[in-house]
This record gives sequence, C-alpha cells and structure tokens, in this order.
Amino acid sequence: MKIAVVGTGYVGLVSGTCFAETGNHVTCIDIDEKKVKKLASGTITIYEPGLEKIFIRNLNEKRLDFTTNLAEGIKDAQIIFLALPTPPGEDGSADLKYVLGVASELGKLLTDYKVIVDKSTVPVGTAEKVRNAIAEHYKGEFDVVSNPEFLREGVAVDDFMKPDRVVIGTTSERARKIMGELYAPYVRQGNPVIYMDEKSAELTKYAANSFLATKISFMNEIAQLCERLGADVDMVRRGIGSDERIGKRFLFPGIGYGGSCFPKDVQALIKSAEQVQYDFKILKAVETVNENQKLHLLPKIKHYFNNQLKGKHFAIWGLAFKPNTDDIREAPALYIIKALLAEGATVTAFDPEAMHNVKQQIGNVIEYANDQYSTLNNADALIIATEWNEFRTPDFDMMVQKMKHKVIFDGRNLFDVKAMQDKGFYYESIGRPKM
Repeated sequence: MKIAVVGTGYVGLVSGTCFAETGNHVTCIDIDEKKVKKLASGTITIYEPGLEKIFIRNLNEKRLDFTTNLAEGIKDAQIIFLALPTPPGEDGSADLKYVLGVASELGKLLTDYKVIVDKSTVPVGTAEKVRNAIAEHYKGEFDVVSNPEFLREGVAVDDFMKPDRVVIGTTSERARKIMGELYAPYVRQGNPVIYMDEKSAELTKYAANSFLATKISFMNEIAQLCERLGADVDMVRRGIGSDERIGKRFLFPGIGYGGSCFPKDVQALIKSAEQVQYDFKILKAVETVNENQKLHLLPKIKHYFNNQLKGKHFAIWGLAFKPNTDDIREAPALYIIKALLAEGATVTAFDPEAMHNVKQQIGNVIEYANDQYSTLNNADALIIATEWNEFRTPDFDMMVQKMKHKVIFDGRNLFDVKAMQDKGFYYESIGRPKM
C-alpha cells in the first residue's frame, strides 16, 4: 500500500518506518527542512532501540522517503496518517492547531478518495473536527479514522510490529476494510484488531495512559506509607502484583513519571471532563501525587546534610525520564537538578543518551561526565534518577574510590538494601528501609 505520514516526530517516524518494514511505500512529510534533509540522507533524529537498523534498510530499499511538500507527499497515498503534536495549552487541554491546520490543507489538495487517520493522541470529537476541516474545501469522498498509538518509548519497534491490540475507530465499512488490510501483517499471531466508533477510540488512548499513570501514583503513595509505617514496598508490590486482577506491571515505585504522554494525557483527560461538567477527582489526585513525587528525594537529602546543601556536590545517574530513550520531557532528574542548584549545590550528571538534550535545554549550569564513574569524582552523594541497565551492577569499589562520601539516594530502587548496608553505604531509596 502507499502511505503518507504527516509529522516525523516520535510517533510519525516509528510508524512510518514500521509500515515500510512490511513492504508498504511510505512518504513522511514534515515542515522542518533540516530534519527532512537529515532523515533523507540516512541520519535518524531520535534514539529508539532497534529503529535505526530498519530505518536504514527501508531507506535503502526505497520504501521510505521524506519531503517537505505536502501535495507531493500525499498525491499517490491511499492512507494519510496525521502524527502531529498536540501539546497542552495553558489550561491543560490538547492544542489541535497543527492537526486541524493540516486537515484544512488536505481539503485543498484531495482529488480522490483517501483515508485520513488521526494517529496523534487527540480529544474526543477530533475526528469530527478533522472531517469538517477537510469538507470545507473538498466535497468528494473521504473517511476519517481514529487509530491511536500505544508505543512505549524504549520498546516502540516491538510494540508496533507485535502490538497487544490495534484500535481502529471508524463507522465506515470501506475504511474498515482498508485499515484491516494494512494491519493484517502485524496481527498474524492472533492479537486483536478492535473496531469501534471514532469517539470511543479517541477516549481509549487517554483512558489507557491515565490508568497506567494512576497505577504508578498509587504505588508511590503506598511507598510513602511504607516509609512511615516501616513496611517494605518491594514486598507489598510482589504481594499485590501476583494477583492477576492487578498484574505485575507499573507497580514499581520511584520519583514519578515523565515523558511526553502520561503528563499530557492526564491533563487533557481532566480538561475534557471539565468541558462536560465532570470533576475527574482521581486523575487530579494522580497529577498532584506525581508532581510531589518528583522531589521526594529532596527532603531525604536535606535531612542527611542537616539542611546545608550549599557547597555540596552531587552526582546524578540518569537524565532521561525513563531508560532506553533520550526523551527528557517532564523528566524527574530536571526537577531535582533545579532544586539542588537553588540550594547552592553543584551537580555533575551522566546519561547514556539524554545529555545532549539536557545541555540544549539548561546549558552548562551543571557538568556533564563522559561515563558513570567520572560523574562521581569528589561527590558528596550519588542520586539515581533513571534506571538504565548499566547502573544496576556497578563497580562499588571504584565508586568508593571516587566519592567523597559513601552516600546514595536511589530514586529507582536499583540496589538491594541489605547489600548496600554490607558494603558500608548510607543508602536511601523509595518505600524501603534506609541503611
């Protein structure tokens, strides 16, 4: 099939590349000339494990190409995906100006039947707005479909190629048949394609992300209680996670969620509820808990140093909001850094992939190390903010040699509490006894 993908951000680039991987011809369209030039020359613009290999392969096989020209990009496409930003507005609602702007342009360009697919995360009712924006300029036949993505950064290629489910929102039998044909190679093992109306599909994405955010915030609340009652959150997590009604995933406590999806989608669903006069109390609590959790380590740090952080030097392992990505949007590490600097402390940080993005955002207000161990030189304490695998089994002897004090504040519970005590470290984590 011939496909156009408008937008080459995270969702657009992963989707376009993975569609090409099953033999489709995909043209990706973006207004950013520098980005398009980079991508067309074989330079990938995001870090996502496994993506670069299939990106280069499909580029070389000429199944994947890039352009800044919308008319050229959609000319032969049967399906046009809109993978455009929907950033939160000042009131928290999703801003649809990019989606509706492109929809309006498409209305001026269409000459025959095409399926227009909302791949972006959009509020309920967006498909209808897209349809109206196109219909203002084009009176021929077309369909608008809602097809939300469920990609996890760090494993997005696997998520796309072997999805748990594919949700397709359409009331058009013609569009349903085309979308079913497109996704058939991805669900050969029997995972479901779930058809529903457009509004239900739009809400499904927000509901899924908001529920996962709720699980995370719930466990962070349980961790807070564990610290006060002397319980161990790891034991509680295992105890409840073995219940198949609850499940094991998204029960790990930490210093809050970040990224481009959970914070934005929780905000947007709260706003959507307000627009129909409904007070979504649970999600408001989820949002509050998460904001507080990002700085949960700070009181522990200040208490240890008797509220005297001025002149102290901290090492930070991890800057991305989660491992296996370079995404720093709403990353807890950035909140911790800001708070430490405000107290007069200094910071040296290391992250395998995200340091360039952090440097672009905050500049040289902190130092950036070449590896995880040089981060530790003369550090009064180490703060762990992202659970990269390479941080899980470090050389503790080397750490001791480099650090000024054997002190670790672990925001991701990477190490065993008793083992850290045996090694002589002062060690505080989330929801577990301190040693």
